[in-house]
Amino acid sequence: MSAATEFRAAFGTEPEGVWTAPGRINLIGEHTDYNDGFALPIALPHALTVSAARRPDARVRLRSREFPDVFEARLADLSPGTVPGWAAYQAGALWALVDEGHRIGGLDLLVESGIPTGTGLSTSAAVCCATVLAATGLYGSEPPPAEVARLAQRAENDFVGMPCGIMDQSAVMLADEGRALFLDCRSLETEQVPFDPAAHGLSLLVVDTRAPRRLVEGAYGERRRSCEEAARILGVRALRDVSVGGLPRALAALPDPVVRRRVRHVVTENARVLETAALFRAGRPRAAGPLFTASHVSLRDDFEVSVPEVDTAVSAALSAGALGARITGGGFGGCVIALVESGAVVDCGKAVRVAFAERGHTEPVVFTALPSAGARRLS
Repeated sequence: MSAATEFRAAFGTEPEGVWTAPGRINLIGEHTDYNDGFALPIALPHALTVSAARRPDARVRLRSREFPDVFEARLADLSPGTVPGWAAYQAGALWALVDEGHRIGGLDLLVESGIPTGTGLSTSAAVCCATVLAATGLYGSEPPPAEVARLAQRAENDFVGMPCGIMDQSAVMLADEGRALFLDCRSLETEQVPFDPAAHGLSLLVVDTRAPRRLVEGAYGERRRSCEEAARILGVRALRDVSVGGLPRALAALPDPVVRRRVRHVVTENARVLETAALFRAGRPRAAGPLFTASHVSLRDDFEVSVPEVDTAVSAALSAGALGARITGGGFGGCVIALVESGAVVDCGKAVRVAFAERGHTEPVVFTALPSAGARRLS
């Protein structure tokens, strides 16, 4: 059934427009965004769509093709903590718009996702961004892409209660085809850095481990609080202000060994992002492989966000010849990326599947990804 047919079946009317927003993969720079640091994501070809139409009243009706129920409420009644489940992200995006004075009215919204759920590929950021685009597009305010990203982040932070940084939403809104988005999460300045793996005989292999994401919201919040407490003790605005050279002194000033590990990850991860971006600018993406692997080791040992399925995928890919491999996203499950020679894609994928079978893990989904365009209106 097409999205238009589904929209008619759900709402009894025609959609006025369709907007699309991609998932994202972060090449490197994990848990750095809420520390005012650096990140280097790309947008994926996997995307979702939001079909939308205005309503003559002030009500909103939200429908996802993944779920049979329709959420309905008055726009004025949307407030943090009042909307359960999947609908909270769209409701939060609409709430953020109204709360900041955007003149929007009633809406019917249908989501259809081609982004694998529960994989850490940022379905939540995509749906928030696409909802902001649909609402503002139909009601004529149309904020610039960076402002859409900020509103989508506010929906997750203040409405849903997920204390994420700005990286996911920025990637969804600002990414370009054939480029990685170098993002300064403090200034919000961006640079489109060349990243065309195929031109260098490389492929970006993605392994959806299909591992259930465990305790992600509470654990994510705990790590953010640890970083904020460390910054307070060190007397800096954020951990971005601790240099690699100043890391030994900073660690010596922190009494908690867990907090020390968290700080070490953030500081060294920021350095890895800067080095990776420099390699991409110089046309040397192959040399970034060891940085990917070092990032994974840091996320596994210092930030402690890996799980057995993820470690299995990284180890198997490296054993099969990958230049580098790492967990991507917030962690606790989700996807692994591996930078591989194009001729080694099949062998790496096979090695991962065999390793999963030997350990009794659910069979993973393996695919390659190319840097793709950000969110936009389709029709």
